[in-house]
Amino acid sequence: MKNRKFIVLFALILSIGMVLAACGSSDDDSKSNDEKSGDEASSEDSDFSAAMVTDIGGVDDKSFNQSAWEGLKAWGDEHGFSKGDGIDYAQSNDQSEYMPNLTRLVKQDYNLIFGIGFNLKEGITKVAKQYPDTHFSIVDDVVEEPNVASVTFKEHEGSFLVGVAAAMKTKSNKVGFVGGVDSPLINKFESGFIAGVKSINPDIDVDVQYAESFGAADKGKLIATNMYNNGVDIIYHSSGGTGNGVFAQAKDIKQNNPDKDVWVIGVDRDQYEEGQIDDYNVTLTSMVKRVDVAVQDLSNKSMNGEFPGGEVLEYGLEDEAISVAKTNEDALTDEIIKAVDEWKEKITNGEIDVPKTREETEEFVDAL
Repeated sequence: MKNRKFIVLFALILSIGMVLAACGSSDDDSKSNDEKSGDEASSEDSDFSAAMVTDIGGVDDKSFNQSAWEGLKAWGDEHGFSKGDGIDYAQSNDQSEYMPNLTRLVKQDYNLIFGIGFNLKEGITKVAKQYPDTHFSIVDDVVEEPNVASVTFKEHEGSFLVGVAAAMKTKSNKVGFVGGVDSPLINKFESGFIAGVKSINPDIDVDVQYAESFGAADKGKLIATNMYNNGVDIIYHSSGGTGNGVFAQAKDIKQNNPDKDVWVIGVDRDQYEEGQIDDYNVTLTSMVKRVDVAVQDLSNKSMNGEFPGGEVLEYGLEDEAISVAKTNEDALTDEIIKAVDEWKEKITNGEIDVPKTREETEEFVDAL
């Protein structure tokens, strides 16, 4: 009898112990799963990566490519990534390198890959179809694929404003425009610039020439030499690395003849530093195009699961993604700055529709 009571009591104690153990195990498992979920979420964030393929001209072109890389680095700094560890770039020295560079980055498992410049449109289109699970972005053109976000800018608006500045600064009533590749994109820069110049003074001559390259500083220097020799005193370039030659020629002239007024208007980044020579600076202003802002913004969207695949994102004056640099306070008078701000307001409130093509520019100028 005593043995039976003992057995019953032992069984009861054993059962209670098993229940408590099961409850404890359940709590531990629940906690473990929660912790695991958090770790996985953190791991997914840390595993996200982004890279870019440059156009020719290089990542240090002091213009378009460099601005894009600065944006990717800023995004990397924001999340603790560094080159080769979360972010990277592949440099293209020739158009034949676009596809190999894009494919290499895909095979390295980057989650988001940028093609910097309209020249990469064909390559981005091909790899987007081949690798539908990878996110891509084309900057300065449109690719209609569900895994591609297209980034564009209202460059013509900013170009109009630097045209206003050039028209008010010129003493010779001759200004120049140096383009990289004659294309619809660079025609936006040209068109806006001419419209801005002519809005101030229709009698100003605008000399337009193209180098047909974004990486030919020697051609940029030659074109600038001819323009300055022919009386042009301000050149606006939209030519990537080719523009380095424009700056070089302006600085050479100024160094040899300090009394001669020659200016360069930079593009994409504030190129004030490129114009520095001794105690003088030949950079009048720059049409700042915040490719860096767009790259950083899109990288965050993609990382957060908000990738705008198949959409076209356009950045302009109203987004502060297009602006006019006012760094050279010695060159930009209060009158010029006031005029630029007034024309900016006219553009943003819809009073002026800035032309984007040569045909639209002709109509715009004829109507002045």
